[in-house]
Amino acid sequence: MELNEALGRSLRKLRLRRGLSQDDFALVTSRTYISQLERGLKSPTIEKIEQFAAFMNIHPASLIIGCYLERSSDEDLQSLFEKVQVDLAFDLSTNEGAPGE
Repeated sequence: MELNEALGRSLRKLRLRRGLSQDDFALVTSRTYISQLERGLKSPTIEKIEQFAAFMNIHPASLIIGCYLERSSDEDLQSLFEKVQVDLAFDLSTNEGAPGE
């Protein structure tokens, strides 16, 4: 599955779970744009992802994580979280283990 299509499916699922229509996003964007995103025809900027997430009262990472879960049928949420936890596992107070060290 293409990345844009997976992101579109993730956006649609999260939108529907919150009982929102495409028209409800009028304060953030047009219904046409949401439709194009959900069909995988467009790719949003990170700023737009943040706006959509704020509007749906979710973390932007939820939309991205949902995208990768849609894209890979053999990966589940728990294994994806474990990978992310390892990727981000460094002491923020000292930057110990930070990338590039």
